[in-house]
Amino acid sequence: MTEKAYLTDSYTKQFSATIISVSGNEVVLDRTYFYPTGGGQPCDTGTIALGSRAFNVTDVKKGGDSVIHVIDSAEGLSEGANVECSIDWDKRYMHMRLHTALHIIDGIVEKRYSGKITGGQIYDDRARMDFDVPGLDKNKSQSIIDDAQRIVDENHTVTAKFLTKEEAAAVQNIARTAPGEELMSKLDKIRVIDIEGFDFQLDGGTHVSHTNEVGRISITKYENKGSHNKRIEIKLGDL
Repeated sequence: MTEKAYLTDSYTKQFSATIISVSGNEVVLDRTYFYPTGGGQPCDTGTIALGSRAFNVTDVKKGGDSVIHVIDSAEGLSEGANVECSIDWDKRYMHMRLHTALHIIDGIVEKRYSGKITGGQIYDDRARMDFDVPGLDKNKSQSIIDDAQRIVDENHTVTAKFLTKEEAAAVQNIARTAPGEELMSKLDKIRVIDIEGFDFQLDGGTHVSHTNEVGRISITKYENKGSHNKRIEIKLGDL
């Protein structure tokens, strides 16, 4: 079992850990800040070092209660070894900024446009969201982004919180997707992201601690994929 430290701290870049198991080129640590692919967010990459040797982490995935780190070679690594780990921070931080941006856009759509998000994906340099919003076109899409930018610029605090299943069930629309609703039924402790004074929803990803870290949001693509499915792609400006 791996302690999933990324659930409570998104900002740690380097950490020490102990190897629990090695199987081929897959390594399980006793704790990790590497985020495994999930919820539309890509995994982190980086290195696991033993002494002077650094092993490249090329993929991170969930495996039951463990987090599996796929490395380019595990030669010389063994159970019980103490290792030093480093996350590719530029990549991780962009994922954090994009993920928080998507939550803000989601909140705007749900609260102000009587719509819902039907899908989304974060990439290393951009993100996309699919919407079911009445009358959504390019102009209305830009209005949504303009509203989201105002939330960004207001600099709301962003925190991860944990609720019991009963506490979470009492919060209206805390799970915005069918997979989220299904997940809630299976967990005893529910993680949510609270954008203070604006939005509160179930989520397992990494986020910035203040909305102004998101920066400037711009639309790079708009697609009409059907009467109930419009897609926009966004990118973020430099901080």
